[in-house]
Amino acid sequence: MDDRSGIDLSALQGSIGYRLRRAQIAAFTLFTQFMAEFDIRPTQFAILTVIRDNPGLSQSQISDALGLKRANLVPLLDGLEGRGLLVRSPSPADRRSYCLHLTDHGQERMQEIQARHDAYEQELTASLGAAGRGALLALLDGFQFATSDGDAEG
Repeated sequence: MDDRSGIDLSALQGSIGYRLRRAQIAAFTLFTQFMAEFDIRPTQFAILTVIRDNPGLSQSQISDALGLKRANLVPLLDGLEGRGLLVRSPSPADRRSYCLHLTDHGQERMQEIQARHDAYEQELTASLGAAGRGALLALLDGFQFATSDGDAEG
């Protein structure tokens, strides 16, 4: 029984998919609260982090690494580029491809965003402790997430 609504959810409480989705909603809600001043969503944070840590990757490499559909990545990149956080430059190896880099402004903002993200992660896992956090990460690593035809939400 869900104490808040009086609705019987007992059949769902043993469902891993249902519980993962509820955890995702809670994590994304908290993320949105922590990142409100930056107007950054989880997928945007992931994109910026990958570009920061791997400057010069192509759009295809980023979409593959994050499990995003390429068609969905382009508008996300357009938005981040429009905010002055990243720049696309023609690839010297393939004129049809672009290399992605954070701008100087993007580097500065990512330092602020990363500090806020670290605080978010601490809040998110505060009730787990270090051992519980490690155990949760290990359990999540056990899942085989589809990346070729899936797409991250958020």
